Amino acid sequence: MAVYTKINNIELRQFLSQYDIGELVAFAEIAEGVENSNFLVQTTKGPFILTLYEKRVDPDDLPFFLQLLTHLSEQDVSCPIPVRKRDGKILNQLNQRPAAIVTFLDGTSPKATTNIHCEAVGVSMAKMHSAGKHFKMQRENSLSIKQWRPLLNSCDLLNRPIYLKLYNELNEELNWLEANWPYDLPKGIIHADLFPDNIFFLNGNLSGVIDFYFACTDFLSYDLAISINAWCFEADETFSTEKSKTMVHAYQSQRSLSSDEITCFPVLMRGSAIRFLLTRLYDWLNHPPDAFVKPKDPMSYLKKLHFHQKVQSPKEYGFVI
Repeated sequence: MAVYTKINNIELRQFLSQYDIGELVAFAEIAEGVENSNFLVQTTKGPFILTLYEKRVDPDDLPFFLQLLTHLSEQDVSCPIPVRKRDGKILNQLNQRPAAIVTFLDGTSPKATTNIHCEAVGVSMAKMHSAGKHFKMQRENSLSIKQWRPLLNSCDLLNRPIYLKLYNELNEELNWLEANWPYDLPKGIIHADLFPDNIFFLNGNLSGVIDFYFACTDFLSYDLAISINAWCFEADETFSTEKSKTMVHAYQSQRSLSSDEITCFPVLMRGSAIRFLLTRLYDWLNHPPDAFVKPKDPMSYLKKLHFHQKVQSPKEYGFVI
């Protein structure tokens, strides 16, 4: 979360008058994240989250994201619930930006991951995948393998001499992934961004999942690969087989992976590593010097990619074959 578009008291009071959520008491900007402008809004009926969707978000995708949250909450997934206006609509507009209000979730994101966290994430992810089975809307993954090479090219590394070696390495990896990427694994609704800052814990228990704005229809096991990359590397960037095994077993306690999913898992791990490497690299190279939000270091994902390139078997991630 972040803030790119400012609002004031008068604008917000007028905006809230369209909802049955009480009168404005106070509001504050939320600084974390990189995609949209977010505010914690306190009303006489409690706290809520207001999101203004910025230019990187396709407005045509917003009905999918917001309806998905509604569907998952009805299936007992702990996630923000979109608040409807008095006219029944969810999507609104504020300061020339699409906008929506969702319920507030208690809890905090873990600063350091543990086996307990990884177990809870594995279980929650599998339940979320099951809950998404009957969601009728679909959205193609806008950051899937088809977009990785254009994303690499958009980084313009060939015109940046100090990045030429990196370009050659990433180009070679994309060649390998394009030749080895699976196309017939089980698909469903995935979160696609289950990082620690998008998971809340309260009193040691997982209390909620937020930030569904990369959610899409893709391989279910790819979501697990993204999460292992996000949760199972230590602060010194070494891979924790124990944490990975914990997450894998927790996930499979709710949904068993097929033999094809397990066989292809090392490929998915490499793909999820390069996906976040490339998006972070693009943001790093195109970051305005006066921007409020600091981009994340892409090189941590290059190190993760190097680890996965050496993996010989899904057993190294904790799978029992």
